[in-house]
Amino acid sequence: MEFGVFLNGYVPGPAAHDPASEHLSLMREVEYAIAADKHNWKYAWFGEHHALTEYSHMSAPAPVIGYVAAKTDRIHMGTAINSFPTTKEHPVRFAERAAMLDHICEGRFEFGTGRGAGSHEVATFNGLTTGETKAMWDEVVHEIPRMWEQRDYQFEGEHFSVPTPHNILPKPYGKGHPPMWVACGNPATFAKAGAHGIGAIAFNFEPAHNLKGRIEAYKEAVADPVDQIGQYKNDNVMMTNAVICLKDRDRARQIALSPGRGYLYTMVCFYHDTIPPKEGAPVWPEPPLSIPSEEVLDMLIAEGHMLCGTPEEVCEQLEAYQSVGCDQLVFGLPNEGFTHDEILENIELFGDQVIPEFDKDPVHSTTRYRENAVARYEPWNHPIPADLKVEVVPESAYLPLP
Repeated sequence: MEFGVFLNGYVPGPAAHDPASEHLSLMREVEYAIAADKHNWKYAWFGEHHALTEYSHMSAPAPVIGYVAAKTDRIHMGTAINSFPTTKEHPVRFAERAAMLDHICEGRFEFGTGRGAGSHEVATFNGLTTGETKAMWDEVVHEIPRMWEQRDYQFEGEHFSVPTPHNILPKPYGKGHPPMWVACGNPATFAKAGAHGIGAIAFNFEPAHNLKGRIEAYKEAVADPVDQIGQYKNDNVMMTNAVICLKDRDRARQIALSPGRGYLYTMVCFYHDTIPPKEGAPVWPEPPLSIPSEEVLDMLIAEGHMLCGTPEEVCEQLEAYQSVGCDQLVFGLPNEGFTHDEILENIELFGDQVIPEFDKDPVHSTTRYRENAVARYEPWNHPIPADLKVEVVPESAYLPLP
């Protein structure tokens, strides 16, 4: 099992309307990704959301990923997720940006995709509705690998077109292309991700064991993809959750019981209206449901709602996630109740004392999968003119004429 941090530009409360506080929050999240690189974490995921006040101010992950790439050595950086509405921007821009990030990260970029967070977010772009986004994603996700491979890409579709041949640049870095992922909610989406041979991103707001059936549906489909997208299979299920891992057990539990814990989930219920909230779940501006007692906290930990305690305790709690077949476990930061220094301690302790117990392979799974990449398209759709002849290129050109 591999591990990552999830950074979403979370700026709760009045700070969301204060530019200095917004800046501080964003730069601290960058600091968490850089710290994770030094302590065995393999992945840093950056959200992309639009007009979701408090919940996520991370509307443009690409420049953040580029900044983090320059300050790290090993950690992979991914979009979670790059949404594909064609009313937001032309799909060529998705392919261009992903390939450029692949170069800047030198193969450490992960391309997470999806439809968007809910009706409020997608309506930002020309009044789009969530009902329209599924067909857009289906069309775009099949075409991006073609854009990466072909030198005279051309397409006429329902939601976008490139009516004349164009070479979409740059091409991805090295062998293959960035590992591809899609955000999943219901069982059908997990099976669909598997059928496409791409990774599944599970945003988990329920007990870990509830995902077992969905993961099994994914694994069955990915074993023999019927509609593989891209040059290789990315056989991966990533699950998000929360962790409080500190030297001081009492302080860790105090954070879990602190007022305001669960505020983020009230924002999820408010904005993610495509995911029905659990019965009785508070919807912002209703106050979050606090954990009322130590006994209830123990029950929530046992059910896999969260990890909490010392590194030794957290190691024991992690076995539940392994048992359901989770390939990658990712934790949202910042988390309510922590101080900034405690979040850094959490990253360091979990990375140094927990991760080595569960992740024995120094190589990222997505790196191993990418090594199996095989081109799927002819590089040219159209014949090269027989009379085309280039006689001179600059002496400074990296390669001479053949």
